Amino acid sequence: MASALRLGVAGLGTVGASLVRLLTKNGAALARKCGRPVVLTAVSARDRTRDRGVDLSGFTWFDDPVELARSGEIDVFVELIGGASGPAEASVRAAIASGKHVVTANKALLARHGVELAGLAERAGVSLNYEAAVAGGIPIVKTLREAMAGNSVARVYGILNGTCNYILTRMEREGLSFAECLADAQRLGYAEADPTFDIEGNDTAHKLALLTSLAFGCKISADDIYLEGITSITTADIRAADELGYRIKLLGVAQKTDSGIEQRVHPTMVPKSSAIARIDGVLNAVAVDGDFVGEIVLVGPGAGGDATASSVASDIADIARGDVAPALGSPSDELVDYTRAGMRRHEGGYYIRLSVFDRPGAFATIARAMADANISLESIVQRRAEAPGLSDRGAGEGTEPQPVILITYETTEAAVKEALEAIVARGVVADAPQMIRIEKLA
Repeated sequence: MASALRLGVAGLGTVGASLVRLLTKNGAALARKCGRPVVLTAVSARDRTRDRGVDLSGFTWFDDPVELARSGEIDVFVELIGGASGPAEASVRAAIASGKHVVTANKALLARHGVELAGLAERAGVSLNYEAAVAGGIPIVKTLREAMAGNSVARVYGILNGTCNYILTRMEREGLSFAECLADAQRLGYAEADPTFDIEGNDTAHKLALLTSLAFGCKISADDIYLEGITSITTADIRAADELGYRIKLLGVAQKTDSGIEQRVHPTMVPKSSAIARIDGVLNAVAVDGDFVGEIVLVGPGAGGDATASSVASDIADIARGDVAPALGSPSDELVDYTRAGMRRHEGGYYIRLSVFDRPGAFATIARAMADANISLESIVQRRAEAPGLSDRGAGEGTEPQPVILITYETTEAAVKEALEAIVARGVVADAPQMIRIEKLA
């Protein structure tokens, strides 16, 4: 058997501790599959005294992860620190410069510096592997980079954040408010004390940026993603979606068009019959449309120490076998510049919820704004049938705004926003309109 592959792990939080347990429990099996032993020799973390539930006494301890990255005691540097800069970035750069392979779970680092780091790794002849950075335990990076290498990808999309999916699932099943579900997610450890990065869509956007580069051979462009979180979703939207045959999911979508590549993260109404609609709780799912394989859907745990450590171990195994692939699927100098797609018609149409004053002419004002923007309406639903209706015939005004739902046929986002701005400007709605895209999915 070949000589051992020596690992140094920086970051001993939930994922790092799980990786230590995995290597301890399954190290012999991993060696058989790789044709050589895989051994952990050194670690680094901020606090030596913390009890992490694993025995670290047999490993060399480095207080500085950069020193670990440069150490002659390791062949592979495993970065589990996190963050787009600081110690994580410095140590990864040091490892590559020292001729060490790198395995990371750091989506933020790669979203910002991925193309540059990939180029450095290629010139140094080392691997930069990051399966754990996208969708936890789901092997989507290898699927796009290797298994689907013979396909031209038209679209990649999915549920990429378990926190948001958990919240939306609870809102639907139990009729709870967003605030109630978020508080429960924090209590259970599914959401951070400051959940902004998750619920505003940033976490999904970082992951989508990496998938876009892999799928379409372009440079990472996380700053060009249309971004919208789930904080505006209400129980009224959840109920309306259910009655209309949809479920609401936070999706990341990257799609090739005639004018470029569209990247967007936003709440989406998906048909109940679609595979993605059935993904509940903290699970993730990623779908890829290939010209030869068709659509494939991968489902699994998107976070958690054990699931993420499993993906880290798969990257380590590739290095142990001698598999060195370009980090982003193509050599970094062959990645094309990202071209943002122009505005196009959204094939699934839009759901719009308005809180409309019950006064003469209100409905005519809404209809006129839609017509002026060349928007055709598939259906109009007034939610409270028992309340006074919207009157365009001069009847007396109601005292409470009435919820009205509009479903459009396919149209452009620009047209919808133009119409909604006009409706707001004319003073016929009490609150800001709610708009959710409807996605046509198999």
